[in-house]
Amino acid sequence: MGDRAENLSNAVLLIKQFCGEITVASRIYETAAWGNTQQPNFLNQVLELKTELTALQLIRRILKIEKQMGRVRNEKFGPRIIDIDILFFNDEIIGLPFLKIPHTEIQHRRFVLIPLCEIAPELIHPQLNSTISELLKSCTDKLDVKKFN
Repeated sequence: MGDRAENLSNAVLLIKQFCGEITVASRIYETAAWGNTQQPNFLNQVLELKTELTALQLIRRILKIEKQMGRVRNEKFGPRIIDIDILFFNDEIIGLPFLKIPHTEIQHRRFVLIPLCEIAPELIHPQLNSTISELLKSCTDKLDVKKFN
């Protein structure tokens, strides 16, 4: 919602400020909304972060950033100002009700796999034992994912 590029840029700045050092960033991609397709296209970017935080500390800071930016959680897959997810956290596997690492839908979403493959194609999913490149090749999601200018 709102100025998508500005929201994404602000989120990146807040992540740098409150979460850690961004060591690698993918390009920005535009894709049709996933789940609830009756809304404007989304912008997506994947960041690699070096942090001293634990995964639980990191998700708490991410949720604060989303709230600070005006995120309101009214409906699943609904329009939103920003949505920040932790895809992986080292090789950890976490299965808490509010935090699943690796993110449970990575292998089903091209809008995640394409930018992730750009920065970490040989990263191995610790549960699926496949590289990100392999997951992208076998992904059945057909949503168009384009580089954003």
